[in-house]
Amino acid sequence: MSKKLYIQKYCKIKNNQVFLNGEQIFEADNLDKKEFLKRVYNFIEIKYSKFFKMDNLSKLAFLSAEFILNEIETEGKNIGIVLSNNASSIETDRKHQDSINDKEHYYPSPAVFVYTLPNIGIGEISIRHQLKSENGFFVFENYNANFHYNYEKSLINNNKSESVLAGWVNIDKDSCEAFLYLISETGTLEHTEENLNQLYNN
Repeated sequence: MSKKLYIQKYCKIKNNQVFLNGEQIFEADNLDKKEFLKRVYNFIEIKYSKFFKMDNLSKLAFLSAEFILNEIETEGKNIGIVLSNNASSIETDRKHQDSINDKEHYYPSPAVFVYTLPNIGIGEISIRHQLKSENGFFVFENYNANFHYNYEKSLINNNKSESVLAGWVNIDKDSCEAFLYLISETGTLEHTEENLNQLYNN
């Protein structure tokens, strides 16, 4: 029997603004991605030194997840993670390639290379919140609410996950956009493809 699922909590980061459950909680104009993400980190008021070693995509995923999971007891909980974007890890890939192309200062950095996979952001979230669960990172041209709805529903209905942290996390050139949400059996906003699309597009 299919379980009744809800969007328990959601976070959007776009145009240098942060929204939590539809309400704007932070804004910082005229900043590049790196500085904006640093300001959001300071706004959250956590101490996590590894944050500054992450690439921008992992930072964005990490911060979005922090807004959703910071008041939830996560250790030992089976929280799946399903993320997607359209640029994969292209920003870090370019940085890594530039270091290879630089004949005068050739030395590809292992610290950069480690982030040339988009799912490393999932690993950073998992380490922070002690999650050992089902996870996946998918690349689509646009946010695919139909895929997310069915995949998230399947994970919970097949008892692969108790709840699912999911959504869109994209970094490329001037783009810095996240839409993350937590799906569970508790809440008031029903987990439907229509509601996912509406929240993403609002």
